[in-house]
Amino acid sequence: TPAAVAPLFRDYAEQWRAAQVHRDGTAAQIEINLRLHAYPSLGGRQLGAIRRSDIQAWVKELTGGLAPRTVELNYRWVATIFKAAVGDRLLASSPCVRIGLPKRNDAEVVPLNVSEVEALVAAVPDRFRTLIVFAAGMGLRQGECFGLTVDRVDFLRRTVRIDRQLLDARDGVPEFGPPKSRSGFRTVPMPDVVGSTLAAHLARYRPGQYGLVFTNSWINPLRRNTVGSMWHRAAAKSGLPEWATFHDLRHFYASLLIARGCSVKVVQRRLGHQSATETLDIYGHLWPDSDDETRNAVDHVLAGLAAVS
Repeated sequence: TPAAVAPLFRDYAEQWRAAQVHRDGTAAQIEINLRLHAYPSLGGRQLGAIRRSDIQAWVKELTGGLAPRTVELNYRWVATIFKAAVGDRLLASSPCVRIGLPKRNDAEVVPLNVSEVEALVAAVPDRFRTLIVFAAGMGLRQGECFGLTVDRVDFLRRTVRIDRQLLDARDGVPEFGPPKSRSGFRTVPMPDVVGSTLAAHLARYRPGQYGLVFTNSWINPLRRNTVGSMWHRAAAKSGLPEWATFHDLRHFYASLLIARGCSVKVVQRRLGHQSATETLDIYGHLWPDSDDETRNAVDHVLAGLAAVS
């Protein structure tokens, strides 16, 4: 039978990956996702021995630690690999059928307010306070914050260059990868309050061996679980809503830009979204209604018509 001659999932997935034509960023993301999230559970098993229930159990396992969109992304790549194996006649059918994926939380974003962010900054340990200020004042993704190195900060021009993110750290050695998408490569203006806070932080906490701005007490790269534990303790202490996560600092930043009248395109570029549509899908409800502006604009131009008629 096909299952009897099927290779291990990891071996076939690596063959499949090597044969694909992807942009460097996409190829890197696939490699990292497979290595970190698929291979630990599925990699050492024979393709033909993996059942639908195994895939469902793996998805459930991922759901415990990853966002729904990330779980779905990992599942799509694994399903694509199994589909290729069927096409190569290594399998009669794919186990990736009728798999229940976690529901996305597509509810409208409710940004934290200034008082809540200030309370959070006061509640976190001193070493992490600048990290919170930086994330709230720059709108970077978590991995982009963790992967920030001194050479990406231009204090003279007051900008921060984003061209990578921290994906993982093994034995204190950071593993960098490209931003989430091509649009993630960007230069973000650095407000004065962020710049001064960052300078004070670097004067007190020296950068790590690899130039990382934010490190733990051992001057090693930050780990998501470590920061997550710190976040939960500080959130409880400061009275933050239970649903709030590190990513909500990014929403907070976007809400500030919108409240100050920034256009959709400006918010898109600052956040590194792929399109203005993505920005509007997430934050469209935060832009103020413009009923009065619409009336005034038309009245200003057409007021003379009323006199003529």
